[in-house]
Amino acid sequence: MNDDAPKDQDPQNTDDGSMSRRSVLRSTAGVAGIAGAGLGLGTLGSGTAAATTTSEAAANAATVPARQGRTMAGVSFDRRSTVRVGIVGLGNRGGSMIDLFLAVTGVQVVAVCDPVKAKAEQAAAKVTAAGQPAPAVYTNGEDDYENLCKRGDIDFVYVATPWDFHFEMAKTAMLNGKHVGVECPIALQLDQLWQLVDLSERTRRHCMQLENCCYGRNEMRVLRMAHAGLFGDLLHGAGAYNHDLRGLMFDPDYYEGPWRRLWHTRLRGDLYPNHGFGPVANYMDINRGDRAVSITSVGSPARGLAEYREQHMPAGDPSWKETYIESDRTISLVQTAKGRVIRLEHDVSTPHPYSRINSLGGTKGVFEDYPTRIYLEPDHTDDQWKDFAAYADWDHWLWKEHANPPGGHGGMDYMLVFRLMQCMRLGIAPDFDVYDAATWTAPVPLSHLSIKAKGIPQQIPDFTRGEWKKARAGMDSDKPAE
Repeated sequence: MNDDAPKDQDPQNTDDGSMSRRSVLRSTAGVAGIAGAGLGLGTLGSGTAAATTTSEAAANAATVPARQGRTMAGVSFDRRSTVRVGIVGLGNRGGSMIDLFLAVTGVQVVAVCDPVKAKAEQAAAKVTAAGQPAPAVYTNGEDDYENLCKRGDIDFVYVATPWDFHFEMAKTAMLNGKHVGVECPIALQLDQLWQLVDLSERTRRHCMQLENCCYGRNEMRVLRMAHAGLFGDLLHGAGAYNHDLRGLMFDPDYYEGPWRRLWHTRLRGDLYPNHGFGPVANYMDINRGDRAVSITSVGSPARGLAEYREQHMPAGDPSWKETYIESDRTISLVQTAKGRVIRLEHDVSTPHPYSRINSLGGTKGVFEDYPTRIYLEPDHTDDQWKDFAAYADWDHWLWKEHANPPGGHGGMDYMLVFRLMQCMRLGIAPDFDVYDAATWTAPVPLSHLSIKAKGIPQQIPDFTRGEWKKARAGMDSDKPAE
């Protein structure tokens, strides 16, 4: 997370610029396949060919390969007195999140990795300042994370690097016997998502999308209220990542290269669905009694980044060689097996206030965030929004126990780290797993395909292979006994 981002907007830019060199060196042409065949769904053309290929893509997406191992749904961690952590990526996000790992009792940061030696040394100094032994430091190029993952004294690998690296790093961690948590999105192609699901099952190691917004105070309160029936039968929800990132994407120091902006030259769909999708999926027990079945997406023209470049970037800047295709705003509708509807939005290229929307509606009323407001029957009968603060008694036990948590984003980052480390120490199942990671990330490639195909619905794979039909615990947890 960039400490220079506006504090009053609760920004959710959870990307790290520290390991972007390989990304910078990759040309747009070198990754052009990601916009077609690289999605694992076939290359899209135009006209009749596009429609035919899209039908094939939908069929491929709906195909569920045979399970290669046992399910990871509800699988507990092995109990341990101390969780030994390795951190890969120490820029904006990783460099701040290390403080939270060090703030949690029973956690030791054993190793840190970043090709920028100064950042790795700064992180190591934080570890010793916290009274822990000096961690091993890995700074020998882009691939030194592989050596960190090979260590025998690490239980959990935390990945906070540019998106291009997430899949390979998660894969490497599990192949070396480590549980792994990755910043959003966990991968960018459907075939990669399936590989992570299969590898998690085969290695018996958890692979998690570390979605901090699921641990927001409002999100956790709405979760408990929804599960208690206050909204009645759930009907619809909405989530978004609407955040003006134009200045940051053209700032060479913030992202340490153009890696994030380059994704706007490759895909047209929702590049960052997790912050909006994760919380609503939790409200509706997606993968725990319901599942996301299909997604239909539309996108506006791509204008924002080009106009910003014209106004702010000097002639000769490398960005003038880029052609932006990413829709300035994408809007997607996700249908669930129970017939519910989830609306997702993504817009980081136009001027607007920050919003994750975070809405939930049912037969008894509705909640909406940004600004926060609620209307529930029988409490309310006058068609006027009410104050959500009146429902503070429904706060999750994590927020009752940690009323003023440290760290950024209003405390949700700390809640995520504390709860995950607690699950590992006590030997209980994590709040979300590889199936959630794959589901929350699937809109990245599928929204692109839907937009390219003029809004034709795309099938969302059943990554659980039928396990979604079984009710099981998730984010709405009971406080465990220490």
